[in-house]
Amino acid sequence: MDSKITLSFNKDIIEKAKDFASQNIISLSRLTEYLYSQITSGSYLSLEDLPISKWIDEVAEGAIEYKKSSSKKALKDEFFKSRK
Repeated sequence: MDSKITLSFNKDIIEKAKDFASQNIISLSRLTEYLYSQITSGSYLSLEDLPISKWIDEVAEGAIEYKKSSSKKALKDEFFKSRK
């Protein structure tokens, strides 16, 4: 059973991901699902341990920045602030 979610990404990254998905004859949704399945199928101790980390480095522009917040409210506030 499929469930819908809403994600927010950098526009340039989305365009590159769409191109990658198109070249591999897969939808962006299924590509995202595949990446999540890879992440959750192993017992990884950190993000750098993921088998897709090299691919992410190649696709991403600049250094990867992992943001952690202390609360859901802080994350929500940060998201809406970035949309202005």
